[in-house]
Amino acid sequence: MSISVLIFFAIVFALVFVLRIARVGALVAFLLAGILSGPFGLNLFQVNETWTFLGDLGILFLWFNIGLEINMKRLWQMRRTIFGFGAAQVLMVAVMLFPILVGITPWSIMGVITVSLLMAMSSTSEDMQLLTDRNQLNTNMGHQTFSILLFQDLLSIPLLAMLPVLAGRSFNLGAAVIDVFVTTVTLIFGVVVVGRFILNPLIKRVSKLKSHEAFLLVVMLNIVLWAVIMDLLGLPAGLGAFLAGMLMSETIYSHQIRAEIGPYALLFLSLFFISLGMGLNINILWANWYIVLLGMVGLVCVKFIALFMVARVRNVGVNDARLIALMLSQGGEFALLMFQTMKTSGISAVPPEHQEILTAIIILSIISTPFLLAIHDKIGRSAKWFAKSRQKQLNAGAAAVQPVVMICGFGRVGQIIAYVLGVRKIPYVALDLSVNAVMLGRESGYNVFYGDSTNASVLREFGLGNRRLRAVVIALDNSNTARNAVLTVKSIAPKVKIFARARNLTESRVMIKEGVQEVWPETIESSLMLARGVLGQLGIPDDVVLKLLGEMRSENYSELDNALTDQHN
Repeated sequence: MSISVLIFFAIVFALVFVLRIARVGALVAFLLAGILSGPFGLNLFQVNETWTFLGDLGILFLWFNIGLEINMKRLWQMRRTIFGFGAAQVLMVAVMLFPILVGITPWSIMGVITVSLLMAMSSTSEDMQLLTDRNQLNTNMGHQTFSILLFQDLLSIPLLAMLPVLAGRSFNLGAAVIDVFVTTVTLIFGVVVVGRFILNPLIKRVSKLKSHEAFLLVVMLNIVLWAVIMDLLGLPAGLGAFLAGMLMSETIYSHQIRAEIGPYALLFLSLFFISLGMGLNINILWANWYIVLLGMVGLVCVKFIALFMVARVRNVGVNDARLIALMLSQGGEFALLMFQTMKTSGISAVPPEHQEILTAIIILSIISTPFLLAIHDKIGRSAKWFAKSRQKQLNAGAAAVQPVVMICGFGRVGQIIAYVLGVRKIPYVALDLSVNAVMLGRESGYNVFYGDSTNASVLREFGLGNRRLRAVVIALDNSNTARNAVLTVKSIAPKVKIFARARNLTESRVMIKEGVQEVWPETIESSLMLARGVLGQLGIPDDVVLKLLGEMRSENYSELDNALTDQHN
């Protein structure tokens, strides 16, 4: 075996190891490995037909993965957030970038529109990894970020449909809009029909063979088949792979497909990024290094400002708005993929040398995001003097409060509990780390103060440990933070009664093990209340209904174990 291969794998391992520590996605490591190993680096490999072929396969799998994430049912369930927040974000970024690009580039109007929309897209793989690493995927901020990423995936349909328009020499706005609209609607309608009436029965027949090889091959065949069909129609092959992914997402086997294709997809995706790195002309980038650097800074700044503005308009808190804006301030793999697809398809809406510069700008912006978040976190931790002065201002009058109940978290659940306690004239104190929530709550007459519910000294300061305080309510949205709060409360006052919210039975049972007196899983309780209303409407006596519900709630809803097919719901 050639020594070049050994050196290449050593480079890949070192880059993946170092960038993973920095919380940068592995795909960036593969791209940098391609740059170092290619003709403009150590010259271990040349960009020949083999690497081009492997890169083309990687393009197909990347398009397939993007299409696989676009599930019509999930999009409909989250339509308000996706089409509200997501659409506003993309539109705001594109509107801010458009005049800048018109002023500094010689591109056509269609080229400027395309690049503005592509630069509005963010890195789904990196952002999802960052949310997972930071335990923020199940927070309100995480849900908002995920919704924006979903809309960006959906936007890939009309952007793909624009490729044939970009390939034309003339540009007519009306005709282009009609072409894109017709193509998009046709794709979506075709996906629903073919997925439901053709692919579902076909994959069902194959799955009965109980052969992983046959199942995997039918998926592969579907990808290649649609790629070939699109190529024969004069459209990019990537559009066919994207369509194949959307078709598969509409089948009942979409989760199994993800599991089966995952390892192979990662392999081919890495090959695409390696070949992309090999093809980057370092000489052009080195000659224009200041443009690349200024472009990266400008892109991150523009996207941060646009995202922050949109988030604040949608009443997102300052802290969450800032994190969302930082998390999504980079470019994304989709733009890299579109530039490569335009290059291989001979589409010259943007000059090839400019595509090289744009690719470098996106790569640098992806690398910058984890470091920007680390700086943000460090500033947040180091600015103790600001936090203390702000806390003193918000917590004026806290010493006079002698609560019987402490509420940790002042979201919707915390506010309702505080309202009920207030109606019964029961003294309480509520704590929250959101300045906006505290200020708005104080203006509405609630006894809410700024404080960390996982900090023992803060809890003691507000009365935990005193005999007067008899109960603590954990109304925090994040399950990890809620668990930490429970442990902190138990360490200070082991005998105090703790009541908590949970999203589902799984979280509920974890809370019970930690010593919580009562846990109310939201999905289960809302379902039981609906059931009570239905049974009452049908004339079943209220005492019978209450007895039935009591049996359902007994032993932490153990009777529902056999009734539920998914314990996470």
